[in-house]
Amino acid sequence: MSKRNHHGGSWKVAYADFVTSMMALFLVLWLTSQDSRVKEAVERSFRNPYSSATKQSVGILPTQDAQATEKSKGSFDSPSAMNLELLRRMTEDLAKLLRSDSETENVVKMDMTSQGLLINIFDRTQKAIFEGDSAKFTPYGSWVFSTLAWEVGRYPTFSVELTGHTEAGRKPLREDYGSWELSADRANAARRKLLQHGTGEGQIYKVAGLGETQPLDKDNPAAEVNRRVSMLLKIQEGSHVDDSPTNQVIKTNSAQ
Repeated sequence: MSKRNHHGGSWKVAYADFVTSMMALFLVLWLTSQDSRVKEAVERSFRNPYSSATKQSVGILPTQDAQATEKSKGSFDSPSAMNLELLRRMTEDLAKLLRSDSETENVVKMDMTSQGLLINIFDRTQKAIFEGDSAKFTPYGSWVFSTLAWEVGRYPTFSVELTGHTEAGRKPLREDYGSWELSADRANAARRKLLQHGTGEGQIYKVAGLGETQPLDKDNPAAEVNRRVSMLLKIQEGSHVDDSPTNQVIKTNSAQ
């Protein structure tokens, strides 16, 4: 009876190492092709295998008009779960209040940006916020801003930045009162309305008028969607928002 030749098993070990390396390579290639949300979920699963794989949505209302938002790329530098929950809760509360008017959806748009919650209030022809070429509120505009004021005042950790904008091509009322002056006056009128209806004095951080320099619809600078007041709500990380010298009105005017 002849003896069979037995080969060593070292090749099996080498083959197993090769297969393992290929699997690792495929995983790395797959991971690098994914978006940031998937990468963050994978990172969290390694750090804490027992936690949820996905983050809870902050609940920001989706906008239907892509040209009616000012989205900024990026994410909060170091947002705490408490601050994100605060933003989510405030957005939901605002949505409930403003839904009492069916047409407000085309007037008020909310969007999360890298700086905080951005609220655009549009001065539309069919649903005007201001009277004519002035900084005087219509009854509807007064209702919108008083509603926003009450809600913002409930969250004193928010600081508020107000910016007025106009559309291009509008005829100035007079030589010394153009788009710069009007946009600044409208932002300042919004500030006064907020303070009158519950927003704290120390929450107002900046008021500015940018005229027609930052249209939302860059292809049509004269479109009415560019005529708006923007309200940016920011949570100051690790600090208390108080009434300090930085809380001043900034009016951007054209040359006299």
